[in-house]
Amino acid sequence: MNIAPSKTAVSNIPFDQARVDRLMEEAGIDVLLATSKHNTQYLLGGYKFIFFAAMDAIGHSRYLPVVVYEKGGPDHAAYIGNRMEGAEHQNNPFWTPTLHAACWGTLDAANLAVEHVRKIGKAGARIGIEPAFLPSDAYALIRKALPDAKLIDATDMLERMRAIKTDAELEKLRIASELITDSMLATIQWACQGTTKADIIEHLRREETNRGAHFEYCLLTLGASHNRAVSPQAWKKGEVLSIDSGGNYHGYIGDLCRMGILGEPDAELEDLLAEVETVQQAAFSKVKAGTIGGDMISHAEGVLKASKVAPYTDFFAHGMGLITHEAPFLMTNHPVTYEGTYAAKPLETNMVLSVETTMLHPTRGFIKLEDTVAVTDTGYVMFGDRARGWNRGGTA
Repeated sequence: MNIAPSKTAVSNIPFDQARVDRLMEEAGIDVLLATSKHNTQYLLGGYKFIFFAAMDAIGHSRYLPVVVYEKGGPDHAAYIGNRMEGAEHQNNPFWTPTLHAACWGTLDAANLAVEHVRKIGKAGARIGIEPAFLPSDAYALIRKALPDAKLIDATDMLERMRAIKTDAELEKLRIASELITDSMLATIQWACQGTTKADIIEHLRREETNRGAHFEYCLLTLGASHNRAVSPQAWKKGEVLSIDSGGNYHGYIGDLCRMGILGEPDAELEDLLAEVETVQQAAFSKVKAGTIGGDMISHAEGVLKASKVAPYTDFFAHGMGLITHEAPFLMTNHPVTYEGTYAAKPLETNMVLSVETTMLHPTRGFIKLEDTVAVTDTGYVMFGDRARGWNRGGTA
């Protein structure tokens, strides 16, 4: 399905065009070829094709969506998708003036992208690509077909594009966090003595799905164990439970951790969770637009270092949105292997952070809180700000 460019001005661009154009200019990019699911979704205003939501492979190849966007030229934008996406366009038209819903694999998608770039007169331009999300056969085809073009890694530019959330994005992140929090609390209350980790994880999956979230994972510990993988281990009276889950709402991630107890927490457990909460609050106290990101990190780490639980406790904070680790990148290789390129930069309004303090106690188990906060001019707002203490199991 090929649709010719519109003859009218583009008025329904779903992102801040001036900001994206500025970021492209700073990165030395004339034309974007976005090929990751998260960046094509962003550039299409939240759209993601449901048929390939859980997998990419089909036949001998894979699904490769492409958004072509020329700096300062939204009238030249195009979306290249699967043949079945023509029906999606009929129901909810894409904003791009050109649509090629014609592909079943990587090479036909790359061919159409090349044809479109030539058609808009940019065959020798500086073209931004996503190396980690551009299959080698598609890359080779583009490189050969556009020998005069300069291919530029657009990863950083696209990460910067997504770093500042719109109000609509913040609302999706808030809903995702609320749904995950409600689901985890309901699951803890449902689980009882003898309930296995496998049963608890499956129950959480159903709770999230029934609330309208898309379940992605659950990392769960019981008792003194630090092993968060699914297993037949059963919950016992007096044991702690740590439940860390990621799920999304319309593509935006909710990622939180809460604690449970089968029975009543003793004084030691109350004290240990309070130590974790103290570090969390130290981090929150420095979250505000204008604060240097690394200053927030160092303050929380300083509070942790002075704590008696420091030898077996870790602090971490990272950006999140359409994916679980995105800008702002505040810490280097801790634990995910990327550079903390935002540590020396100020936090900005509408950035979103996941803040987590993890204790691997030698005898009491895995004790952790993970929270999601959005940066504001005066501080922060927390999403899913409930159930942050000891939640009793077996009470449903």
